[in-house]
Amino acid sequence: MRRTNAESIGEILHHFYDEHPQLRQKLQEVRIRQAWGAVLGSMVMHATRNLYVKNGILYVSVNSSVLRNELMLNREGIVRRLNEYAGAKVIHEVVLR
Repeated sequence: MRRTNAESIGEILHHFYDEHPQLRQKLQEVRIRQAWGAVLGSMVMHATRNLYVKNGILYVSVNSSVLRNELMLNREGIVRRLNEYAGAKVIHEVVLR
């Protein structure tokens, strides 16, 4: 017996996230946290802790003052690359502590 209304899993998930935008936002925030290590590298990932996103702002605690200064100088590029990795405009600012 052949089904005529078959949908792919991707289409089903797309419809589900359209109905629940809060879940889509949380998923994108998780992608941003994962992108931090992928985009900036493992050395930066090991020197940072306590990454979280709140109201479109990524908060990051950095262990090294030298690294924090370098990241502050490149904040706009970091925001752009993280959003590209996530596939959507999730964050608009990075706050380094």
